Amino acid sequence: LNPPWPHPTSDTNVVNGGLGKTHNPESLLDIAARRVAEKWPFQRVEERFERIPEPVQRRIVYWSFPRSEKEICMYSSFNSGGDESGTSGENNDETQLPFLRGVTLLEGGWVDNVLQVGFHLSGTVTDTATSSQPEMVCSVSVSFDRCKITAVTCSCGNKDIFYCAHVVALALYRVRKPEQVKLHLPISETLFQMSRDQLQKFVQYLISVHHTEVLPTAQKLADEILSTNSEINQVHGAPDPTAGASVDDENCWHLDEEQVQEQVKLFLSQGGYHGSGKQLNLLFSKVREMLRMRDSNGARMLTLITEQFMADPRLALWRQQGTTMNDKYRQLWDELGALWMCIVLNPHCKTEQKCSWLRELRRWNSVDVCPWEDGNHGNDLPNLTHSLPQGAHGNQESRPHRTVFTRAIEACDLHWQDRHLQHIIASDLYLISLCLSEHVPTACARVDALRSHGYPREALRLAIAVVNTLRRQQQRQLEHFRRHKKELLHKAITSITNMEGWVGHPLDPIGTLFSTLTETGRGAEEGILLFFFFLTQMRLLGEGESYGALAVETALIGLGQQRVMPDGLYAQEKVCRNEEQLLAKLQEVELDDTLVKIFRKQAVFLLESGPYSGLGEIVHRESVPMHTFTRYLFTSLLPHDAELAYKIALRAMRLPVLESTASSGDLSRPHHMVSVVPNRYPRWFTLSHIESQQCELASTMLTAAKGDSCKLETVLESIQKNIHSSSHIFKLAQDAFKIATLMDSLPDITLLKVSLELGLQVMRITLSTLNWRRREMVRWLVTCATEVGVYALDSIMQSWFTLFTPTEATSIVATTVMSNTTIVRLRLDCHQQENLASSARTLALQCAMKDPQNCALSALTLCEKDHIAFETAYQIVLDAAVAGMSYTQLFTIARYMEHRGYPMRAYKLATLAMAHLNLSYNQDTHPAINDVLWACALSHSLGKNELAAVIPLVVKSVKCATVLSDILRRCTLTTPGMVSALHSRRNSGKLMSLDKAPLRQLLDATIGAYINTTHSRLTHISPRHYSEFIEFLGKSRETFLMAHDGHIQFTQFIDNLKQIYKGKKKLMMLVRERFG
Repeated sequence: LNPPWPHPTSDTNVVNGGLGKTHNPESLLDIAARRVAEKWPFQRVEERFERIPEPVQRRIVYWSFPRSEKEICMYSSFNSGGDESGTSGENNDETQLPFLRGVTLLEGGWVDNVLQVGFHLSGTVTDTATSSQPEMVCSVSVSFDRCKITAVTCSCGNKDIFYCAHVVALALYRVRKPEQVKLHLPISETLFQMSRDQLQKFVQYLISVHHTEVLPTAQKLADEILSTNSEINQVHGAPDPTAGASVDDENCWHLDEEQVQEQVKLFLSQGGYHGSGKQLNLLFSKVREMLRMRDSNGARMLTLITEQFMADPRLALWRQQGTTMNDKYRQLWDELGALWMCIVLNPHCKTEQKCSWLRELRRWNSVDVCPWEDGNHGNDLPNLTHSLPQGAHGNQESRPHRTVFTRAIEACDLHWQDRHLQHIIASDLYLISLCLSEHVPTACARVDALRSHGYPREALRLAIAVVNTLRRQQQRQLEHFRRHKKELLHKAITSITNMEGWVGHPLDPIGTLFSTLTETGRGAEEGILLFFFFLTQMRLLGEGESYGALAVETALIGLGQQRVMPDGLYAQEKVCRNEEQLLAKLQEVELDDTLVKIFRKQAVFLLESGPYSGLGEIVHRESVPMHTFTRYLFTSLLPHDAELAYKIALRAMRLPVLESTASSGDLSRPHHMVSVVPNRYPRWFTLSHIESQQCELASTMLTAAKGDSCKLETVLESIQKNIHSSSHIFKLAQDAFKIATLMDSLPDITLLKVSLELGLQVMRITLSTLNWRRREMVRWLVTCATEVGVYALDSIMQSWFTLFTPTEATSIVATTVMSNTTIVRLRLDCHQQENLASSARTLALQCAMKDPQNCALSALTLCEKDHIAFETAYQIVLDAAVAGMSYTQLFTIARYMEHRGYPMRAYKLATLAMAHLNLSYNQDTHPAINDVLWACALSHSLGKNELAAVIPLVVKSVKCATVLSDILRRCTLTTPGMVSALHSRRNSGKLMSLDKAPLRQLLDATIGAYINTTHSRLTHISPRHYSEFIEFLGKSRETFLMAHDGHIQFTQFIDNLKQIYKGKKKLMMLVRERFG
């Protein structure tokens, strides 16, 4: 059954093109012939009338050729505007498009020998020579039927989806210059008028002219005709290619199916490279263009495309590997599913057509690799044709997986026979304030189908009815919430009223409504739509309304809907992408007073609609956040109603999915809602994007609130309460700092304080966690506090332990505070400088107490100018040296003390460091060796007593012979006590004796170390190390000889080696050669 409104007639009844305007009324013959030529196959005409006069036949044949260039353009370029390149995508020169090239050839006079015989048009087109190819004369032929080109051939050998330029040139010649085309009746009519002699002459001349091509065929046909039992004699009459279509022939424009399949296969094989994704989208646009023209090839072409998509070998590979398809390819599948929805919802399609499509859809749907609708291998959504449940209960696991074709399959059950729907679509006078009871996405799918199939008026009527439904529903929801507000707020719990949100929905219902309304409004403004729109606007719209305003309101309703975050990465990304697309369209609309009223009204609805709104007082823990949408609302409302703008933006700042869940009776934090979806932990793959949008909303509010201390304080509280990411809070702190310290104005101290408060929050959050930007954050905070003032610096130093580690507090905070740069920046007097320095010293001492290993040196440096503080820091070092500090740290501090002129304190710390050191025999490159040599040199310079005290520590800690020998030689070169000699006359100036303490102990230890090291090296020595070992023995002999009986000791040592290691003959031979 068809809908009650009439099938729109084709616009081909307008005589255009080369005929120009006619001032005389058409003849009845032409009117009748044109109608017959449009609707009837010529065979039916011949069967209906026993004899058709030749003039009538001529006029039918004349009017059977297409009279509009629109379809010719559609089949020879990617769109009717001619602004896209050919399917190869390699040539962006518009002049090379087949349609435009064809126009150029026609206008250049390159079309010749045009002949129309019945329903067959032929001619030659000369393709002019270019730098890359010579001149080419192409033979072109075109068959047509009922104002459609049904077959084309061209000798150019074109391989493409669309007609070549030569076919275009010939067809346009016939459209624009029909009177210059020599027209003949079908060849069978001409033959019918010939006598036998004429027929024989005709055949013989034909064979003579084309004997090389047709002679074999002519002889074969002659033999069959002369044979009484041949198949050719069993059929009445003979075929005539110029006689038009038979009754059984399908009447459609010529489409090269093989080329469609090859091109799609090629684009898919390119995997998204070389612009293949763009080309496939252009093919989808071509399908939509065909549907708008009510061309049956739209469905035919989409079937061919779908077959190639389903045959893509990557589908099986991805399923086998468990990987997902890329985002762009996934969007192509979405468009494929949406196009099938449009096709099966064609209001005038025949039942047998819909059954045929349903069989194909079910076949594709049953294939194992068919992509699933949500991109996540599964979907819990209810059937398309039923309303959604008001909760998340029900047996979801029993539902089968939904593929990209599921909605189209379900749509095959939809019809257009509902009386209410018929009245809305068919009549402008019907009360359009009445609402639809149909599921909103389904109703919007109908709107899209009507638009797609070339029914703009009907689509507009239905779109307005859907919007009225949304507005009426919104009002009812608000009233319902107000009645039950106390009960819901007491429970502090809500369920998702829309498990299937409209934004990010596979059918894009809000986008469909918006496009339908804005295109209508734009067309009316530009004066290019039918007069219908001028006559019916006042009937369709309320007082003061416009299509643009209705579109904006629709978008606001859809974007503000509370809806659950879908499962799966792709579905969640689609929600974000669809929201951004709608907002981009809204931002193109210039706000006037009418739209501002709509914004105000919708903002109030969103704030007061409770669980039906994403900005209601109570929201589901897993509902889609409103940050991106609200930022647009905020900036739009701010110049007109700042209070409402801030109210809605502050409400939107929440992100319940990151909050701890409150109990159902907890009223202290009503924005924390209990999830009613059982056993479902939210997996928000787009959480980082959502948090960044939350941050952008906060930054926008901070910028707008500059200069308003009350608003800034409110925004700050919201940020501290709702934003949980340290990196985002830090970004907000930096943003606030930049805004507050713009070069063209004085610093905004309130905004600076906000920046500081956010910075302090970042410090507290990241204090006990690893963050690679931590040092940057600490340095920035000190800079910010400096801008705020000296009291801010003093405050962060007073409470340093809640903000910084001891190392950060001393090495960054206190050091920066006491720098000259800070003092100059703050313009402090002496008293203020001293107070600030006192706080820094106190901080340093506290840090040294807490972490002496890392902070002691910084504390000593910071306390240099205060004797008491310095002594306190030194005592902290001494107390920690016994157990808490390493020899490296102690040596570093000891060197610092010597550098500052405290040699005895340096000596004390050096001896403490030596107690922690242990150098084994083979550690002759240890980094602490320089520190040991320095400590011994310091002790030697202080005097004999200090050297005597340190040598036992050296002997105990150092087992490396070369290091000990180095120390021994240094101690014998100069007189000890050079430092004390400057202050005392008791120094004799004599060198110390190796036969007496303390050097005797060191000499014995060095000799013992050489002996032990020698035995250790000989245990695992290899021949390649023999020469190195001999050199080592040579150095040991130098140490042995420092003793008065050293020669004897060394000889005995060598003799022992020869005896013990006599098995190492080669080595011992080298020893004898060198040492006897």
